[in-house]
Amino acid sequence: MNSDLLNLLPDTALSVTGLTRYIQDLLEENEQLRQVWVVGEVSSMNPHRSGTFFTLQDPDTKAMISCVVWRSQIDKLVQLPVAGEQLIVVGSIRLYPQRGQYQLTVWQAFPGGEGLQALRYRQLRNRLEAEGLFDVERKRSLPSHPQTIAVVTSPQAAAWGDIQKTLRHRYSGLQVLFSPAIVQGEQAPASIVAAIERVERDGRAKVLILARGGGAVEELACFNDERVVRAIANCSIPIITGIGHQRDESLADLVADAYAHTPTAAAEQVVPELATLVAEHRQRVLALNDVLNRRLQAFQDQLQQLQRRLQRLPLEQQLQRQQQAIAHQRHRLLQATTWRLQTATQHCQMLHQKLEALDPQAVLQRGYAVVRRKDGAIARTTEGMLLGEDLNIQLGQGQVKVKIMEILDTDVS
Repeated sequence: MNSDLLNLLPDTALSVTGLTRYIQDLLEENEQLRQVWVVGEVSSMNPHRSGTFFTLQDPDTKAMISCVVWRSQIDKLVQLPVAGEQLIVVGSIRLYPQRGQYQLTVWQAFPGGEGLQALRYRQLRNRLEAEGLFDVERKRSLPSHPQTIAVVTSPQAAAWGDIQKTLRHRYSGLQVLFSPAIVQGEQAPASIVAAIERVERDGRAKVLILARGGGAVEELACFNDERVVRAIANCSIPIITGIGHQRDESLADLVADAYAHTPTAAAEQVVPELATLVAEHRQRVLALNDVLNRRLQAFQDQLQQLQRRLQRLPLEQQLQRQQQAIAHQRHRLLQATTWRLQTATQHCQMLHQKLEALDPQAVLQRGYAVVRRKDGAIARTTEGMLLGEDLNIQLGQGQVKVKIMEILDTDVS
């Protein structure tokens, strides 16, 4: 090098090694960088026998940082790096003088974004499963003919309307208790728990429907909340869930005694269809008559055979054996017919009692009345009514016409 140029160099000039070591000291001795948490998306990955080398990238700014997980640490990671997935890593900054590059040495990695939620879901599910909350042995059968049903959902949700419509269509006259709850957002878990406890304190319901319409994963997060799961598990009333989602079952579904994929399907499972019960009864009556007819025909055929055999015996023996055979067959026939008729009569009486309980005229005889407007429509609310309007009231015996003199607003809870 020219001596004139050497004279121009300042005394503080550093060699490449000196500068690199200075930067290395700044990075590796910095307290903030000795343990740093970094969130990013894995943009590339290169497995190597000494470890796994990958790059974390910020999806918005495209900034990148090189990372390495040494072989001895890979098995300890909660989440392995996968290209395209978001990670939360913790490690320290190291600088390599030979390449003049810094690198993040990763000690641990966790799933980021939705992956973190999935991890928490799996951990909670495994813990609750280990406690036996999802065991089939602890699930109870739903009552076959419940007279009172409770529903927990949002009063504004379409699920509530779907359940009411389904229950009215399948089993009119059923008593339905509504316990409103918030079914979305941070307040939803506590609200659902309170609604379930409210039904249990009331004590009238024989089965409870917990329902919500469809929605995004985050909107249905309340049904994976531990508080809701334990409230379902501890409830003394059988619970069926009807959460409208097309993904894996929620934890609420797994702990419930039964579950359906929609609120309507849950309502259909809870009560039988009255028309179906009547049709099934008619089929049983027809089947019973068919069995009796076939048995009678078989007895008649058997008697004819005995008669032919008796004709070949002496007259006294024929009469004696014929009388014994007839008496025996008559006794068997009476026993079979009596038992069949008793069974059919008891079943008919049970259905008759149920039909009488649903008879609107029977309701009127108990002191209730049906209020109809001028056009014949049944009045269920004061909304739309006018002062001076004529109404027709049907009583248990007879009808009366009245005129509206005053409309009182009532707050129906």
